[in-house]
Amino acid sequence: MKKTLDEKLSRIAADSACKDFILADAKDADMAYGLAAPGHKHSPTEMGSPFRSIQDYRANIREIIEQGLVDIMLMSVSTSDLIATTERLFDASAMTPAIRANDATDIWLHGTQAHYGKMPAVPFRTALLDEAMGTISAGCAAKGQVSVDIGLYSVTLNNDVSYDHLTLSAYRSFREESFRKGFRHFLEVFPPNAMVNPIGDIPRFVSDALVRLLAGVGSGTRPLFLKIPYFGPAAMEQLASYDSSLVVGILGGSAGTTFDAFNMLWEARKYGARAALFGRKINMAEHQPSFVEQLRALADGNTVPAEAVKDYHGALKRLGIPPLRSLAEDSQPLCSN
Repeated sequence: MKKTLDEKLSRIAADSACKDFILADAKDADMAYGLAAPGHKHSPTEMGSPFRSIQDYRANIREIIEQGLVDIMLMSVSTSDLIATTERLFDASAMTPAIRANDATDIWLHGTQAHYGKMPAVPFRTALLDEAMGTISAGCAAKGQVSVDIGLYSVTLNNDVSYDHLTLSAYRSFREESFRKGFRHFLEVFPPNAMVNPIGDIPRFVSDALVRLLAGVGSGTRPLFLKIPYFGPAAMEQLASYDSSLVVGILGGSAGTTFDAFNMLWEARKYGARAALFGRKINMAEHQPSFVEQLRALADGNTVPAEAVKDYHGALKRLGIPPLRSLAEDSQPLCSN
């Protein structure tokens, strides 16, 4: 089955002005949030956990795969081992399965007592690439058969040479191993999570760090595309115009209304983004397939944020699903970029 990700990357490489846009569902929260990763129940009962189960989380993944509107499904290795390697759900899908390849300490956000995210990031990787690729999985249909060949690798720099040297050295080692095993990756660059030395312009720091890092990377180990926070029009336009061969993507964030989510994608696309990875905003939606349907329409330039919010609420009404906010409330921005 041809994958839309590969087709779009090929067209973008041939013509940087083409309108293709890559959309991903980031269902890798179990690498970060512990019991809360699957999200709160929309109708919590007095008894039992307020959170959904990992089986609920994976059921949503299967539903989005069947819908077929996103280009990438990002998962933890444990989820991918089940859905991609054992169940083989991507074999007949144009969607690309991907795994989170590392889990540095800044995403160790589990529980109310965890303070790892408040300390400067230290590199770490739970995932074994052979296991992630499915070649040593118990569910592998044939020895050596690869079920996943792409992953997300994230780096967080804090303007401190001792921490940042560790982070960049770990990324270099990952690139070396990935090249040997034929494993591709896309690169996520987070803003400083606990900066040691003050930084006056964080968007510029992130962009400068990113292009400096990539200057030493050849085509053999270059990330397929990038994932960064959306810092607003000026920062996006500056980075996107620096090198037309860079495929810059944004991460969706967490807070805000449905309008905020839709407007972020629409605006980032307008100023040069070619990809978006939404995790919590999809997972928190009242009906995930309907939410994804509007993200796809926005990514393809077929609607605008205000109309997308109305259409989403219309879908909820048809399905008999009560919205978490009224249409009027959900059509207003709460967040500013």
